[in-house]
Amino acid sequence: MSTQSGNEVFQKDIFSEEKPKAETAYTATTIQVLKGLEAVRRRPAMYIGDVGVRGLHHLVYEVVDNSVDEAMAGYCNKITVKLNSGGSVTVEDNGRGIPVDMHPTQHKPGLEVVMTMLHAGGKFDHRSYKVSGGLHGVGVSVVNALSERCEVEVSRDGNIYYQKYEYGNPVTPLKKIGQRKRTGTRTTFIPDKEIFKKVEFNFETLASRLRELAFLNAGLKITLIDARGKEEITAEFYQKGGLEAFVRYLNENKNALFNRPVYFHKERDSVDVELALQYTDSYTENIFSYVNNINTIEGGFHMVGFKTALTRTINNYATKNNLFKNGDSLLMGEDVREGLTAVLSIKVLDPQFEGQTKTKLGNSEVKGIVESVVGEYLGSYLEENPSTGKKIVDKCLQASHSREAARKARELVRRKSALESSALPGKLADCSLTDPSLCEIYIVEGDSAGGSAKQGRDRQFQAILPLKGKILNALKARIDKILANDEIRAIITALGTGIGDEFNVDNTRYGKIIIMTDADVDGSHIRTLILTFFYRYMKPLIEAGYVYIAQPPLYRLKKGKQEFYAYDDDERDRLLERLGGDGVAIQRYKGLGEMNPEQLWKTTMNPDTRTLLKVDLENAAEAERIFTTLMGDEVAPRRKFIEDHAKYVRNLDV
Repeated sequence: MSTQSGNEVFQKDIFSEEKPKAETAYTATTIQVLKGLEAVRRRPAMYIGDVGVRGLHHLVYEVVDNSVDEAMAGYCNKITVKLNSGGSVTVEDNGRGIPVDMHPTQHKPGLEVVMTMLHAGGKFDHRSYKVSGGLHGVGVSVVNALSERCEVEVSRDGNIYYQKYEYGNPVTPLKKIGQRKRTGTRTTFIPDKEIFKKVEFNFETLASRLRELAFLNAGLKITLIDARGKEEITAEFYQKGGLEAFVRYLNENKNALFNRPVYFHKERDSVDVELALQYTDSYTENIFSYVNNINTIEGGFHMVGFKTALTRTINNYATKNNLFKNGDSLLMGEDVREGLTAVLSIKVLDPQFEGQTKTKLGNSEVKGIVESVVGEYLGSYLEENPSTGKKIVDKCLQASHSREAARKARELVRRKSALESSALPGKLADCSLTDPSLCEIYIVEGDSAGGSAKQGRDRQFQAILPLKGKILNALKARIDKILANDEIRAIITALGTGIGDEFNVDNTRYGKIIIMTDADVDGSHIRTLILTFFYRYMKPLIEAGYVYIAQPPLYRLKKGKQEFYAYDDDERDRLLERLGGDGVAIQRYKGLGEMNPEQLWKTTMNPDTRTLLKVDLENAAEAERIFTTLMGDEVAPRRKFIEDHAKYVRNLDV
């Protein structure tokens, strides 16, 4: 490995005392001024996050957000998103239609200004839109800039207007092409294949976001159509119940403590606060927060206000009604959030986003507003519904009692200091490098595969942690039971992050955490159990992009001295055809332990040749629902899921 030597060169460049050559001097002539949308095409990741799958789908969200803004303003109740053959996407709404009259200062039609200029739109003075969504505020102009072709059709003032763009530039003037009574905007774009790694939209990914938007905007009907195959696939999302229906949907496969979610909606000091919550008999919290329809996955002041009000209100209610027994102390935040499913949605005139992904609300004034609204309405609800109030307090007290047991268990796995490094798990074969950004750990199923991995790895930067058997299902046990499991304790100690209120993602000892299990049913189950644990108790690791899944081959094909590996049946068949079929020996790997160290390194561990799948949370709410379906207590939803998705199974050991 050349990692260390490369790092040394980098440091030398930084601290070198040599003066720069004259031709590389930093002067005004070296400063580039990019005009129009050129900056977007030059640095697309600055505007949409990346040029991979997430950035590609973000293009659709930007166009849809414009239509949702029309809905929030009260002018639109239907949005259609259509995936066309050829890779293009059409988004159509029945809003007012983008203005087409001449802009007073830009001397261009309003549509052309919106489509070709950054930060141009009707969302900045609060006259056309009181509040608006769109994560980065760059809008449809960025979509236009990153598209090979973009066509916009506006129905307004009884006429239909049309303009076409290529790579962000207008190639036709705005022109009337017909008449129509209704109003709205239809945008069709095809992403630039030279910018995006792969132009292939995922129906389920889009469906998850559109479903979420339908819940957040009661009464808005959103239709998703996939016209890329032989038969069209259509999904419609319409929720009259809004957030209350959202919570019911999230708890569909759980046992709720009371039937109807608590719901209230109040505007105070120009901040619109909407909340729905319901307790279940599960052991984890699921709180989703939104600001102007943006999923604030990093929280912010609105979440601080909500959590503060929740803890104080339940403690006040329990104290006032003598629900604390001898020895009970005041409930803590984690106690009152155990088993809670909540969706908090607020609307703010000028949201200030911060954090790594710009999804953390920084408006400090929102904290007090949310805190007072939640405290006032939740307090009234508990007083008016004493039986429900008692159930909630009893649930919180159970959590409080288990917290002390969890604290004791947590001490066994607390992250060790450098002086206590010898306390790392005995089964861990650590790497020699200590810089987390250069290190990776393989969590391997079984001692046999662990032995091959230990022999085949690069000891400099690859650590191996073999697990014995299946770990506990983190969805069906409290944290104290989870921490009593030897294999889970080994994972926590090896990663160094701690857990619970001691968890700190910055303390991760490895830049990549790779789950490597057999390509069979048991291996899939073990992988799902590990992912469930990470999702429940170490979610920031997934959100920060630390967690990966190894992709070991299913087949080894050998003909003479030639050796090939296939990762699925299709690849096996293609290799067979290429090799002529005759005289080809095929080995089906049922487990990692069947590979010798050299084969395991070559196919699954060598960074130059391996394939890793990064685990991410494109839609946390939908991920939560799927985890609950597959790993929860309810059997019927799991059976239905298996029946509905059985046809998509490609590799099944019988």
